Amino acid sequence: MSDWLIPLAITVASVCTVLLLWRKLHPISLWLCLGYPLKAAHVYLTWGNVALGCTLTRKRRRWRYTLDGLPIVGHATISLSQKRKIRRVQIDKPPRLGIIRPHRLGFRVNVKLMDGQTPEDYAARLSNLAHAWRVHSVRLVASRPGRVTLLATRGDPLSEVRTPVLSEGLLRVRVGLLETGAPWVVDFRTVPHWLNTGATQSGKSTLLNALITGLSAQPVALVGFDLKGGVELTAYGPRLSAIATERAECVGLLDDLICLVKTRMALCRSNKARNIWKLPQDLRPTPVVVLVDEVAELFLMAHKGEKDEIASTATALLRLAQLGRAFGVYLFVCGQRVGSDLGPGVTALRSQLSGRVCHRVNDPETATMTLGDTDPAALDAARQIPANMPGTAVVVADDGRWYRARSVYVSEEVAEAAAQAHADLAPTWADLLTATDLTVTVTDAELEALAREGEPT
Repeated sequence: MSDWLIPLAITVASVCTVLLLWRKLHPISLWLCLGYPLKAAHVYLTWGNVALGCTLTRKRRRWRYTLDGLPIVGHATISLSQKRKIRRVQIDKPPRLGIIRPHRLGFRVNVKLMDGQTPEDYAARLSNLAHAWRVHSVRLVASRPGRVTLLATRGDPLSEVRTPVLSEGLLRVRVGLLETGAPWVVDFRTVPHWLNTGATQSGKSTLLNALITGLSAQPVALVGFDLKGGVELTAYGPRLSAIATERAECVGLLDDLICLVKTRMALCRSNKARNIWKLPQDLRPTPVVVLVDEVAELFLMAHKGEKDEIASTATALLRLAQLGRAFGVYLFVCGQRVGSDLGPGVTALRSQLSGRVCHRVNDPETATMTLGDTDPAALDAARQIPANMPGTAVVVADDGRWYRARSVYVSEEVAEAAAQAHADLAPTWADLLTATDLTVTVTDAELEALAREGEPT
């Protein structure tokens, strides 16, 4: 017997060694050549039972060749010849699966919805499908009338993110990776204002570093609000057009930004343009990105004497959020603790920040403030972010869906070097305020009217 055991053991060891080397050197080709066909066969063969277990089937009447039913009463024994007949019976019909298409992270498949089904029925069963298919996760990535598209990923693509920070056009920065394998892009032209929350060491500052690194090479003006005494943003001073580190400075800088909005509003009115992007290239002013670090410090009140100052700050920020998009002023607001207990100004500001990024947080109130008006499943995903994966967050993308994402690690030294290298692109604050010389002005009453038009209904 040992004559064939030794060759068999050598063959098995050789095959295992080749597979391990193949997996290490080129895992994607191993998946496409070997893993995908086996996984596709498994999904097709077990789909009926999986759909039944997930309550995704529907009752249908079909013709079947069956035996006669014969009830037995008590211990009586009856011997009769059983006859087969063709009859209509009720069966559990699973939804129709489309062609399983390979993906470098797993596979995609279209599922035809049955009568009465909606995409939400599948969204509630994604965890069940992931366990049944033996994959890391299943996401509903698209839907159209009568069909949904599911993406199954073999492993967690966010376990290691090496994609470089890249400027992908004006006001567009690739900062990381989504769980679908697609790049995570912060696009201020599509989503003008963002709220970025996260506890200490959650990756909130890393995302800000990546954003500064990408924006530094673009012809935009950066303005910083750093209520931590300037320790976060002062290092990027060569690329900042203005920075405020005390609340009094913040109030003055916000007043200047409101004046900037008024000037650009008058410029658009005189040229009969609805926003600065409708202006001719030679008249278009420089876009301004406002970076706010630790927004809670703007709303915390130590004594009653600060009440008026806080109210002015909240009003100015809300005006910028309501009117800034049309006139080239964009907000990126960061905070460790953002809750309704900070006052109604925070809640009103939150409603204008349509871009949401929630890292690991210490309290459920911050997660609710960030993601509470989206899918409840996003809240559950945010609470499950582990502490050993900094930079991981739940993101509401420009398509309205939420995704797990992870920003690439950008150290302070790298971001500081990028700010220093592109310091010549930073316009001075005085030049920004005096860039437009117009006789047409905008009154405060007109600004208030436009702000009320921008409020959510």
